[in-house]
Amino acid sequence: MADPVVTRFAPSPTGFLHIGGARTALFNWLYARGRGGRFLLRIEDTDRARSTEAATQAIFDGLTWLGLDWDGEATSQAAHAARHAEVAQEMLANGHAYRCFSTQAEIEAFREAARAENRSTLFQSPWRDVSEAEHPDAPFAIRLRAPREGETVIEDRVQGRVVTRNDQLDDMVLLRSDGTPTYMLAVVVDDHDMGVTHVIRGDDHLVNAARQAQIYRAMGWAEPVWAHIPLIHGPDGKKLSKRHGALGVEEYAAMGFPAPALRNYLTRLGWSHGDDEFFTDAQAREWFDLDGIGRAPARLDLKKLENLSGQHLTAMADDDIVAAALDFAARDGRPAPDAARLAAAVPVVKEASRTLPQLLDRARFALIDRPVTADEKAAKALDPVSRGILAELTPHLQSASWTRDDLEGVVGRVAEAHGLGLGKLAAPLRAALAGRTATPSVFDMMLVLGRAETLARLQDAAAAPGAEAS
Repeated sequence: MADPVVTRFAPSPTGFLHIGGARTALFNWLYARGRGGRFLLRIEDTDRARSTEAATQAIFDGLTWLGLDWDGEATSQAAHAARHAEVAQEMLANGHAYRCFSTQAEIEAFREAARAENRSTLFQSPWRDVSEAEHPDAPFAIRLRAPREGETVIEDRVQGRVVTRNDQLDDMVLLRSDGTPTYMLAVVVDDHDMGVTHVIRGDDHLVNAARQAQIYRAMGWAEPVWAHIPLIHGPDGKKLSKRHGALGVEEYAAMGFPAPALRNYLTRLGWSHGDDEFFTDAQAREWFDLDGIGRAPARLDLKKLENLSGQHLTAMADDDIVAAALDFAARDGRPAPDAARLAAAVPVVKEASRTLPQLLDRARFALIDRPVTADEKAAKALDPVSRGILAELTPHLQSASWTRDDLEGVVGRVAEAHGLGLGKLAAPLRAALAGRTATPSVFDMMLVLGRAETLARLQDAAAAPGAEAS
């Protein structure tokens, strides 16, 4: 029986949850969840100067909003520094590492001279083969005793076979002279200790894989499956940056994309399952596999995201849409819409909406209170003749059975009596019921508002000239 799958997401808490990081987390989450495995979260906070509690919380909030749950408590890389140092000492004891007394000034002087002479700046420590008896009483770093001959090969599930000549790699520092572990060591130790079986991360880390593999091999630890995924590029094919617009997950939440739509879009961004574009979470968990990840960078396309967002709003349960809309309103600093009124309107507005702000805008007719204030264009539809027809229509509606067919019949007969098509009466009805000319169907609005509210709004509009919105 195969070992259970364990994946991890290991962001640095130096800012918001980047959209590329969110996709990496999503790929790890899907791979683990689809195989009954575990998805772990580790905060790589060894850079204490740049790591902040606010950024850590932003990562938690972003993952939670996106719907990615992790197993157990999130761990801190910095909290395991003693364990990292312990491994470095173990490697020193078994001969896979050595003490290097070269100072930073000496290393920089070597590199400056190498640059001036147009030769490799790869630093090869002169202390690699010096016996302990010859060591000075001075601060030292612990370096990996990396192989100098041959190649280090990574069999990557996305990138294929990746070969690095060992003479192109230096003896990297494992433990600095102040006793603190380096990122390269900490990542390997943490992944090993956490039982991570699959390292799925951006291909900007591919250059690190050979170095990290050397640590695994020196310690005699089983290597994880490596899978380095291409980065996300902007629509112009260049690396995603601020010039392309929104970079953080919270910005997409603030734009009103429902979380299921963003999950679907990010899953499809660089991974494919045939020609499927729209799919559910259950389908994504079932279908997702490393073999479906392409090697070429994916391009961010907000039009595709908007299209998927509309499909998801149509497919989502109405209660989930209401919850998402309330969350959006709170994020946007809007007054909270009445949940019951919104729930009544959702079925008639969701199919024509692509984002949550569009949905709230279309549902506005159900959320506003009387008296309804008509905007400038709608007020023009409430001329004296139209108000007279609305006054005439009201008693007919009082006795209607309040079904769509009956309402259409009543309004149609009144319009016909005045030699009007149904469309001609629609404009003043929209103005009376919503204060606008662009609204859902007047009959949908009547059914959502109910008899009493509909009649009250029509009576208000018939009684007085349409007031222009301030």
